[in-house]
Amino acid sequence: MTELALVALASLFAGCVDAIVGGGGLILVPALFGMYPGAAPATLLGTNKGSGIWGTAWATWQFSRRVQLSWAALLPAALAAFAGSFAGAWALTLVNPDGLRKALPLVLLAVLAYTLARKDLGRHHAPRLAGAAQALPACTIGMVVGFYDGFFGPGTGSFFVFLFVHWLGYDFLHASASAKLLNTATNAAALLLLGFKGHVWWQVAAVLAVANVIGSLIGTRLALRHGAGFVRVAFIAVVAALIAKTGWDAFVR
Repeated sequence: MTELALVALASLFAGCVDAIVGGGGLILVPALFGMYPGAAPATLLGTNKGSGIWGTAWATWQFSRRVQLSWAALLPAALAAFAGSFAGAWALTLVNPDGLRKALPLVLLAVLAYTLARKDLGRHHAPRLAGAAQALPACTIGMVVGFYDGFFGPGTGSFFVFLFVHWLGYDFLHASASAKLLNTATNAAALLLLGFKGHVWWQVAAVLAVANVIGSLIGTRLALRHGAGFVRVAFIAVVAALIAKTGWDAFVR
């Protein structure tokens, strides 16, 4: 019971971080592995997805009430993200991701350096395309990052946010809101596959989902209250933490 209470607290914090800019897996996944060291990794990852999907879905709904989203582009992109994630999970059964593991911290470092160098990046919402014209690039983002999420995973939310800002001209608030919808789709694909294979503790996931939604509500309100500048700072902090975590896993552990 103590283990469940601790991972529920981690899930609440993860939901808060995830709602602002993504990266909640940095918190909840290590907590699950620490509390249940004897469990199969796939089961812990499936349980993480079973809880996290509710937080991202709740954040999507909360953002959609206060932030104008381009549904004509984002709904097809969410379908592409779902398909990409499912394909990535399937590819994981065939290919070893070790090469990607070593490249990831370097890619994240480039993203962080670019964001820091461009002081105005993501501060103003100025989409480069209008309405349905955004669908093709948004679907490309969904498919590519979705495949990455299914195949490997760390930093998925951050990659979604960065590409919406850099490629489509969104500010960080609109990019984060849009990323939530696509991240919900990628989580759904992974959960479908892992659940079908029996790799989800549904009772534990239900408790963690409640905590995750509460955290998501807190994080969404913080992001909406403080705007794009706050989300940008959170993005930089999360990417820096991801660089440290993935770099440690790839080159030290």
